[in-house]
Amino acid sequence: MTDPIEPLEALADAPPPAPVPPPLLRVMLRQWFFAGLLIWVPLAATLLVIRFLVSLLDTSLLLVPDSLRPDFPGFGVILSVSLVLGTGALAANFLGSRMLNWAEELLFRIPLVRTLYGGVKKLAETLFSRDSTAFKRVVVIEWPRPGLWTIGFQTGDPIQVVRDATGLELIPVFVPTTPNPTGGFIMQVPADQLRFLDIPVEEGMRYIISLGVVAPGGSASTTATAAPR
Repeated sequence: MTDPIEPLEALADAPPPAPVPPPLLRVMLRQWFFAGLLIWVPLAATLLVIRFLVSLLDTSLLLVPDSLRPDFPGFGVILSVSLVLGTGALAANFLGSRMLNWAEELLFRIPLVRTLYGGVKKLAETLFSRDSTAFKRVVVIEWPRPGLWTIGFQTGDPIQVVRDATGLELIPVFVPTTPNPTGGFIMQVPADQLRFLDIPVEEGMRYIISLGVVAPGGSASTTATAAPR
C-alpha cells in the first residue's frame, strides 16, 4: 500500500511554478499611459506657466479706464510690452533719464519703499546687465564633503570685502536645492576649487529641476578657471 505522505513530500520538494507573465493588453495599456504622461505633463506645465504670465501681464489693464478698455484677449500683454518698451526708450535719451532719476530720488525718500525698490533695482541691474556674470556660468564644487560633487552657479565676481578679510580669491556660488531651485546655499568658494562646466545655464537648471533625470550636454573642464578680478 502506498504511503499517502510521500506524494505530499514530493509536492513540497517540487520547484515553485514559473510566474505567469502579465497579459499583453495590460503591458500595452501601461506603455500607452506613461507615453501619454510624457506628452501631457510638460504640455500642461507649459500652459499653466503661460496662463500665469498672461494673467500677470493683464494687470496692466487696470491703468486703462473701463470705458476705454477693449474687450479682446491679449490686450493686457500688448499693453505691458508697450509700457516696457516705452519706458526703455524714455530712459535711453537724456531728458527721459533725468526725469526717471528725479522720480527715483522721490522714491528713495520714502523709508519702506526705499528699501524694497533699492533691493529689487540692484537685483535687476545685476541680472540684466550685459557685463554681469550673475548666473552665466555653471560650476561643480566638492560639497557637502570631499569626494561628492555638486552643481552650482557662479552668481558674481569676487567680493572685495571678502577678499580683504580672508586674503583669498573667493567666488560666490549658489547651490540650489532640487526640484525647487529657489532655495539653496550661498557659498564663497576658492577659485582653485571650482570646475567650470561648458554648458548653458538653462541646461544646468533643467538638470536640477528634473532631479538629475535630464542630463546636460558638454563636458567639464579639467582645470579650474579663475574668475576675472
